[in-house]
Amino acid sequence: MPHTPSGGTGHGAAAADTGLMSIGTVLNVLREEFPEVTISKIRFLEAEGLIEPQRTPSGYRKFSAQDVERLGHVLRMQRDHYLPLKVIREHLDAVERGEAVSLPVVGRQRDGEGVEPVVAEASTAARIGRAQLLAAAGVDERELAEWESYGLVTPVEDGVYDAEAVTVAGLVRELGRHGIEPRHLRAMKAAADREAGLVDQVVAPLRRHRNPQTRAHAEARTKELAGLTARLHAALVHLALGVRTP
Repeated sequence: MPHTPSGGTGHGAAAADTGLMSIGTVLNVLREEFPEVTISKIRFLEAEGLIEPQRTPSGYRKFSAQDVERLGHVLRMQRDHYLPLKVIREHLDAVERGEAVSLPVVGRQRDGEGVEPVVAEASTAARIGRAQLLAAAGVDERELAEWESYGLVTPVEDGVYDAEAVTVAGLVRELGRHGIEPRHLRAMKAAADREAGLVDQVVAPLRRHRNPQTRAHAEARTKELAGLTARLHAALVHLALGVRTP
């Protein structure tokens, strides 16, 4: 698979390195800009055809600087533009073919005297099936069913999940390796629900507005507030444990 030209991720050291990197090294590079990315998310993006790392004879993934840059593009387009993976893949492939393309826009709506672009709604977010989630997270049906029973992973409809469930599943699994069981995480889920409710109270009036640009602004505000609450939560946990924030 070809890759996009360099110059988009802002990780100069990684881009300048012509050697191949392990998935752990790639994770550390990406976390500078995307602190919530996980190994499971990287594996999922590979399974969806967004990247194609090399493999050693023993099966280990090895990523080039171009792979890391492409991952940065994908994660940024998901985070900033709420684009589904199929649209992102088509856009990047067009760029790699040398075509002059702009970021996709879901549609256009007339606002006052002009015609303004409408930012993609949250409903365009990538969705995955149950089998895809199991494969990307590296868990079996029993584990996933247990996580669902505690509300840690919830389908948006029967057998269909938001792609962010891959990140949640990966984190739950990693915590389990340290002896923190899913039942122990119910308090964290309850706290997250309360934080989400607080954010929703702030942006709800914007979402109900008749102006489509105002509704688009609500999505951007939601993302901003979600990031701030996540950072605050992490800082408070570090403070409570007496460790420095990375």
